[in-house]
Amino acid sequence: MEYILQTNSLTKKYKNFQALNGLTMHVPKGAIYGFVGKNGAGKTTLIRLICGLQEPTSGEFTLYGIQNNSRDIVKSRRRMGAVVETPSIYLDMTAEENLKQQYLILGLPSYDGIPELLKLVGLENTGKKKAKNFSLGMKQRLGIAIALTGDPDFLVLDEPVNGLDPQGIVEIRELILKLNRERQITILISSHILDELSRLATHYGIIDQGRMVKELSAEELEAVCRKCVRMEVTDTKALARVLDTMNVEYKILSATTADVFAKINVTQLTIALAKENCEVLSMQERDESLESYYISLVGGGSHA
Repeated sequence: MEYILQTNSLTKKYKNFQALNGLTMHVPKGAIYGFVGKNGAGKTTLIRLICGLQEPTSGEFTLYGIQNNSRDIVKSRRRMGAVVETPSIYLDMTAEENLKQQYLILGLPSYDGIPELLKLVGLENTGKKKAKNFSLGMKQRLGIAIALTGDPDFLVLDEPVNGLDPQGIVEIRELILKLNRERQITILISSHILDELSRLATHYGIIDQGRMVKELSAEELEAVCRKCVRMEVTDTKALARVLDTMNVEYKILSATTADVFAKINVTQLTIALAKENCEVLSMQERDESLESYYISLVGGGSHA
């Protein structure tokens, strides 16, 4: 498999904090790679390193097969566009003026591609409206347009739907899918909105405390996110005792809630629980989501 980005034991230390701790990851060509982790897990640090905004403490990475300590890494980075943390836009300029400014910075010979870029991100009708008067979603799409100047084939997006309303989220999702499917752009997305990421990603990297916990494809995720029965009972300790005797796999979620990973005889289970003075309050069939799978790998807490 051909990889656009590979990291090998990548480490980044700041004084008393280790942001990356031997991170190894692989972003396949043509993928939408969902980069998942809690706040402070190291996602933005990784993005800053590959963009050349910071240097790693140790370890290495390759971009288009070029190692990070090679002089040619600059050429590789020219094939890459990025929106890191917040879009880099001039608020007192229009969308067109922002793109012209980026064309000048990159030394591009003409502005011919600007109308097409504006249309691609849905900002072709913004005219003389200044970016400071744009909605958050419009600013995010302008940031992506700026990242697309120079026609990159690798796009890095740091929390692209953070803070957006539902309509803005849909617009960014459709844009990302369009860029990937129609322009064959490989996309790396860091996001804590896991439900949204699961609608987009073809591959996942789950990071915790600067280490890669798990890399898997969307197909592999689907295989591990099994169907289960979510049970609400008066006492999950009693439920656990009964399920152990039935040799059934389960996962206790709280004092009253558990997921059961098997087809069960409801009558038999209810009778067995009654003997343990435990009542069944509700049962619901469900699929394990990316979020619940993620939590099972790294534990609960804040996401980002």
